[in-house]
Amino acid sequence: MTPAQRLTKIVDFFYIRPVRAVIPLQTFRYAICGGVNLGLNWVLYAVLYNFILDKEIVRLGFVAISPYIAAFLVVFPITFVTGFWLQKHIAFKYSPLRGRTQLFRYLISVLGSVLLNYLLLKFFVEAVHLYPTPSQVVTSLLIIGYSYLMQKYFTFRGCES
Repeated sequence: MTPAQRLTKIVDFFYIRPVRAVIPLQTFRYAICGGVNLGLNWVLYAVLYNFILDKEIVRLGFVAISPYIAAFLVVFPITFVTGFWLQKHIAFKYSPLRGRTQLFRYLISVLGSVLLNYLLLKFFVEAVHLYPTPSQVVTSLLIIGYSYLMQKYFTFRGCES
């Protein structure tokens, strides 16, 4: 049994009756994979920012990078790869598209999420005058919806449940 098959079995174990009545299996798998990847992102970011970079500016000689941006730049490729792998092999494993096509489309989708996150945060904080934390919560909920639709109908288009 492959690692993907083992992980799918674990995820599906939690797909119990009350959940089954409300959420399709593919959506459930997507939510679990996305949640795990988001949790990984938060943990890696916190460890890198607080302990490895020690909240200090990163000086590369020709440029200085703030510690929160440096942490993002290190963590992003890691969670990009893990997110793609989880979605490809667990949530959308029956997509008829070739792997490299899926990867390129996933990159476009994720970059769209990053841009949308930036624009929505600016909008909610500067135009609507919400505090940053609730703005991020609202923004995250909107981006989760955007991301799911992009994965289902663009990145892994044609995927059967």
